[in-house]
Amino acid sequence: MTSRKRIVLASQSPRRKQLLEWAEIDFDIMVQSTDERFPAGLPVADVPVYIARNKALAVQQSEAYRRYENNNAVILAADTVVVLGNDIIGKPEDRENAIEILTRLSGQKHEVITGVVIRNGEQEIAFADITAVWFHTLTPEQIVFYVDKYQPYDKAGAYAIQEWIGVIGIKSIQGDFYNVMGLPVSRVVQELNRL
Repeated sequence: MTSRKRIVLASQSPRRKQLLEWAEIDFDIMVQSTDERFPAGLPVADVPVYIARNKALAVQQSEAYRRYENNNAVILAADTVVVLGNDIIGKPEDRENAIEILTRLSGQKHEVITGVVIRNGEQEIAFADITAVWFHTLTPEQIVFYVDKYQPYDKAGAYAIQEWIGVIGIKSIQGDFYNVMGLPVSRVVQELNRL
């Protein structure tokens, strides 16, 4: 139902993998280590696109991709950031940092921005998808319970919307739910079909 070209997902995210599987897209996973720093002064919405582009280019330029049997495959890379006010909130460093992040998000509106880069040879499609998320006010006990049970250390903003904290803590969202999980998969499918 999507592009007939083979897709290479430049991400180890189990959530992105799951979303592509739900969309019934055939893909392989190929990841190269990349620096996730970005230039100072880069507009917030451009940050995840910049990082996703670096991920896609690292795979495209890798020896593994050149040896890959489908080395004309389309590369799909993504990066997600959480933004509260003007602050980009990444993945928590440890338990205390996760608790601190969720305490800041409690009772507030924040934005989840996923940058997506699709590379087909020299052709590139790049975009950012933004979803606004409002949290109910969370109790300290709820935050500690979630962090200790779910250990959200690999998640931007220290939470996953599809887990317990999303079920009990999110008041509303405006935008693509799956974008908050890490990939605006319906838009990705539309873009793949345009290739």
